[in-house]
Amino acid sequence: MPEGDTVWLAAQRMNTALAGATLRRGEFRVPQWATADLAGATVAEVVARGKHMLIRFEDGRTLRTHFRMDGSWHIYRPGTRWHGGPTHEVRMVLATDDWECVGYRLHDIDLIPTADEERLVGHLGPDVLGPDWDLDEALRRLRAAPDEQIGVALLDQRNLAGIGNVYKVESLFIERVHPWARVADVEDLPALVQRARTLMRANLNHPQQITTGDGRKGREHWVFGRQGKPCRRCGTRILLGEQGPPTQERVTWWCRSCQAARSEVDPGARTGEHDRPPPVTTLDARPRR
Repeated sequence: MPEGDTVWLAAQRMNTALAGATLRRGEFRVPQWATADLAGATVAEVVARGKHMLIRFEDGRTLRTHFRMDGSWHIYRPGTRWHGGPTHEVRMVLATDDWECVGYRLHDIDLIPTADEERLVGHLGPDVLGPDWDLDEALRRLRAAPDEQIGVALLDQRNLAGIGNVYKVESLFIERVHPWARVADVEDLPALVQRARTLMRANLNHPQQITTGDGRKGREHWVFGRQGKPCRRCGTRILLGEQGPPTQERVTWWCRSCQAARSEVDPGARTGEHDRPPPVTTLDARPRR
């Protein structure tokens, strides 16, 4: 699922294309909104709220969309060939005289009064990238479930909105936190949350999600996507585990040496440690950033 910074960047680009413009086409290509038409509406602004995109109109309506795993908005000049996927995957078309914004495989499409936005996004915790970011409130929500695994808690958008799997695993590694540790057992929870925010903000203005400071191919991440490869700190092979309830299970990359548990971990946790391969001896190590 796209991270909050991906949605933020997409919203910025959509805002540049649409804000202040009147739609000459505003098509819904989903059954529940098949009879709705946004043609003639003027766009006030496009903003991100966590992983949700909110397109607000001057007539007091808001269009909410969510990318989930495979959705995206593509922006084209009129007359340009669309190339975001087959035509049957287009869910929305918002077009002005200057731009055509085409939504592929979008999810959670809703058109509601702007005054009712809280009905759709009011459950979200503080937005990591939002102007109203509130660290204390995010920490309060996380600590309200002290027995939850920290790797699960960071992805719960009701605690704080925007963090996805990349920033979860990278933040946990940098701060040396075991992904299956209880929230209550994380020694410096504020530092962990702030680390995730710092990493996300560092990638706001480009689509690449680089957490090591090195944008070369294969060097962008500390642990994400690196199962079986040597830890960049200590050389131990990176493990791949699974976290969360079966219906919301997410994979987790981590280093059992750098992220050793400091307190008891649920023995039933699917940490990927069962084979315990020996550490490698050839290092690809760089200083901690």
